[in-house]
Amino acid sequence: MFVVTRFRPPDRAALLADGAVLLDALRARPGFLGGEFGTAADDDGLCALLTTWEGVGAYRRALSAAEVKIAGAPVWVHAVDEPGVYLDS
Repeated sequence: MFVVTRFRPPDRAALLADGAVLLDALRARPGFLGGEFGTAADDDGLCALLTTWEGVGAYRRALSAAEVKIAGAPVWVHAVDEPGVYLDS
């Protein structure tokens, strides 16, 4: 499965720096397969985080880990409120 979370931060550089810390925390979790941050080519204020996981359970367990909650706090606050978890078809 994969997860796409979009962000509208007031400071894109700060979000990308915080996002690197979050990705390090996610990489340490079981079931994490890959991830990357990116910025929109046609919208300077929009960023996205793409992660892939072995399954929904691994993703949910990762989000509940203390290290991920701490690393994610400065990132998630800028998330766009929309569905972001997708199952492979």
